[in-house]
Amino acid sequence: MRTVTLAEAEVPRELKLQVAELQDQVWPGPPGPSAEPVHDPVLRPRSMLLLDGDRVVAALDVLSTSLDHAGRTYAASGLSAVVTDRALRGRGYGRRLVVAARAAIEESGADLGLFTCDRELRTFYEGAGWELLPGAVLVGGTVERPFPSDREGFDKLTMAAFLTGRARRHRADFAGARIGLYPGEIDRLW
Repeated sequence: MRTVTLAEAEVPRELKLQVAELQDQVWPGPPGPSAEPVHDPVLRPRSMLLLDGDRVVAALDVLSTSLDHAGRTYAASGLSAVVTDRALRGRGYGRRLVVAARAAIEESGADLGLFTCDRELRTFYEGAGWELLPGAVLVGGTVERPFPSDREGFDKLTMAAFLTGRARRHRADFAGARIGLYPGEIDRLW
């Protein structure tokens, strides 16, 4: 097994198709996988793939932006589209990739990592080094068309990693807060 990290636009077509097939196991879409970019290029999307030979067994994307919160600006990154082949779940592949992504985000110089996940995935992400950010709501979309993680029927938790001393000193500003992420109309929320 090896982990490969590439800019989303640089992922070879065959691997993109495999990732799309894995994503379709969890989030069925229109028939047939697409090899087109999924994320807004302004978020500097990086794809992380766990490969067994030439086969993708798990995948995720890391998105990054500048985040203004409580009068401070932070370099923030988050996980998106985390998926493991349904037939291979329970073997630690997803955890391995999420741990690697957290380390990559920290090595990138980001102040913090933030993302939302389904409530039932909390222990999975905590086991991979992320922490629950109690009561926090990520507000995605745009300022004009916000897309909050607490909207009706959208049962999400906010997970975080405070990676720099500056971010750790201001951790309290994030707990229970509405955090204006605003990644745009394409990704809406990561």
